[in-house]
Amino acid sequence: MHTVKFFQLDVFADRAGCGNPLGVVVGAEGWSTADMQRFATWTNLVETTFLLPAARVEADYRLRIFTPHREIPFAGHPTLGSAQVALDIGRVTPAEGRLIQDCGAGLLPILVEGEGAARQLFVQAPPAEVVASGLDAEPQLATVLGERRLGRLPPACVSGGRRWWVAELADEAELRSWSPDHAAIRALAEASDTLGLCAFARCQGQPYELAVRAFPAGAGIVEDPASGAANALLAAWLQQAEPDGSLARGYRVSQGREIGRDATLVLRLEEDCIWVGGHSVTVIAGEAHWPLHSSGT
Repeated sequence: MHTVKFFQLDVFADRAGCGNPLGVVVGAEGWSTADMQRFATWTNLVETTFLLPAARVEADYRLRIFTPHREIPFAGHPTLGSAQVALDIGRVTPAEGRLIQDCGAGLLPILVEGEGAARQLFVQAPPAEVVASGLDAEPQLATVLGERRLGRLPPACVSGGRRWWVAELADEAELRSWSPDHAAIRALAEASDTLGLCAFARCQGQPYELAVRAFPAGAGIVEDPASGAANALLAAWLQQAEPDGSLARGYRVSQGREIGRDATLVLRLEEDCIWVGGHSVTVIAGEAHWPLHSSGT
């Protein structure tokens, strides 16, 4: 039986019970990939991460990210929640307000702003590119969107770390009232080798500029309460499609309300990069005792 430190957080949240849950394991240096996957399957969280010593001199630490089914190279909320744990336990110290994470997507900078409960972290998203755009870019899109009233921008497929379809609906009410056909989204994901659909709407008179709902049916998830990766790809699409628009420098996102996990994400758009971030709340801090079936990574 191996004992490790285990933390559970709500990411993109300013209070417990909101945002996107995450498990973080510290002290699993001797675990194999199979051991990590077994533990991530057991937690049954959207993602569980393993905070490891840096393997590259440029990095502050190494991060491995697992869903209950497989390892993935990058996701936004696991990156930010894991950085919060690394800071809280004194594993890392920011240099000029920055950390460097080494993960499957490479070396990713993380901005650290504020301290304690006021702390916000931002990760620089991997470079993104628009692969296709237009309602006719994939036949399954029309089936997924059905009779929904669409917004000003056409749907687009955007790739960068992950690959998502993004689609704008006419307004916030149209988005929040939607009961999508999840089987159709899964068929779209399988046909286009994407995670699924990230739908969004512009908002007026709210403390946020966009409302977002993400449906990663390609990963077997009905709806994601707060997706940093999907929002970063959406920001890349907005930056390309509307370089002089009102959202071109940044905005706030409301996500997860429809599934009881009200989350807030902050997007900052710079000329050569996109930052996604927000607050995280540690809900559980303790130990886990886990039997290892193999050794080595």
